[in-house]
Amino acid sequence: MKIIGVTLLIFISLIGLSFGIDLLMGFDMITSLRNSVSPLAVMEPVEYFIFLALIFLYLGKTTTLFFQGKKQKMKKQG
Repeated sequence: MKIIGVTLLIFISLIGLSFGIDLLMGFDMITSLRNSVSPLAVMEPVEYFIFLALIFLYLGKTTTLFFQGKKQKMKKQG
């Protein structure tokens, strides 16, 4: 769970930094928000599929490792 937490913290920090820099440059809120998510706007459908597949693979592997570790702790205790 630490890996997911750190990943989300870094992601949110980078989006916030990008958003803040856009605001300091004089863009309005809507334009700053649009610039933060603009890399996703130019993707082809195949790229969306690959992007989502990689996210699901990452989350699936992390979840599997988490439950395996939890299962091993239960075996050691019981």
